[in-house]
Amino acid sequence: MSDNITKVKIGEREIILLGTAHVSEESVNEVEDSIRNEKPDRVCIEIDKSRYTSLTNKSMWKDMSIPQVLKEKKGFLLLANLVLSSFQKRLGIDLGVKPGAEMMKAIDISEELGIPFSFCDREIQTTLKRAWSKTGFWGKNKMLAAMISSVFVKEKLSKEEIEKLKEKNALENMMEELAQYMPQVKSVLIDERDRFLATKIFTSEGKKIIAVVGAGHVKGIITWLNNLHEGKASTDLSDIDVVQKKSFISQTIPFILPVIIVSIIILRFLFGGVKGGVDMLTTWILINGTLSAIGAIIAFAHPITIIIAFVAAPITSLIPVLGVGLFTGLVEYKFRKPHVADFENISEDLTSFKGFYRNRFIHILLVFFFSNLGSTIGTFVAGVPIIADSVRNLFDFIMNLF
Repeated sequence: MSDNITKVKIGEREIILLGTAHVSEESVNEVEDSIRNEKPDRVCIEIDKSRYTSLTNKSMWKDMSIPQVLKEKKGFLLLANLVLSSFQKRLGIDLGVKPGAEMMKAIDISEELGIPFSFCDREIQTTLKRAWSKTGFWGKNKMLAAMISSVFVKEKLSKEEIEKLKEKNALENMMEELAQYMPQVKSVLIDERDRFLATKIFTSEGKKIIAVVGAGHVKGIITWLNNLHEGKASTDLSDIDVVQKKSFISQTIPFILPVIIVSIIILRFLFGGVKGGVDMLTTWILINGTLSAIGAIIAFAHPITIIIAFVAAPITSLIPVLGVGLFTGLVEYKFRKPHVADFENISEDLTSFKGFYRNRFIHILLVFFFSNLGSTIGTFVAGVPIIADSVRNLFDFIMNLF
């Protein structure tokens, strides 16, 4: 029996966990061989209906409205999804395997043999939204920047290196690194999905079940299967199958810095004279606007978009419900609307640096991201000196009283 196959006895039932690497040719072959040889009552697959649709429906991008995505504040979420797909697809191309090929093979063989199969993963949008909601604005930028940089790295992994990703020790080290880097994201992407997958597998019908899952989930799934069997865990998944609402404190925090900065600028006009107020306001506009414009330039935005970034950033930075990316994205869309070919070639363009900038659909999201990132940096670069100067003046005022 392969090292990637783990058999778990749950009462009279046998659950066979087949740990795969999602861009591994060996995993595709193992999936086919295991289903044909074991002839299970049911096959559970680590995929959701949305991802299945994205793998089988090549025209889904054509139905997406970019303006609506930006207005609904889903730009970060969509870009993160695309970048993750890009990284996985590049690995697959290097190895001659399509991402998710082992999952599709499980479906094909199940249909051929007349074996019932189930989509057992949580909806990808729910997973991403839960991870997103647990990550602060700086964390979102940090995560996206890391993922985008990984797209532009030309380092390739060999087949042997990909197969090592399925080894227990290598996977545990990866999970530990992820937990240290962004523990909130790790809990959603790994821990919650271990529980979700295990519960869906546990509640599936059949005495003999094969579960095709990413190798990194196997250890966690076994733990949850045993807990479910022993009655230590509930099969109710309602607490992790919804997007959490932000607490009052979480909703309030983004307003604190803008309120402080606006208050300081107003006080400077009142007590420091017009010149003092104008100087402070000019500093805010120049730094914030310039850094946002630089972000737009990095994204090779249209000249008008760059101007909009400079003008809008100092204002939108003080209004947390808005973001300069909404305006730069919409303006870029106005001047450079995606063509049919951009939607048709999105899968291929995701795999290269040129493709990211050439494809107008992806390019608009890059303009959205980099102008937002520049404005965020500008808020702190300009805001910290303004606050520090005000604190220093307040201290001098207090000292003069004595």
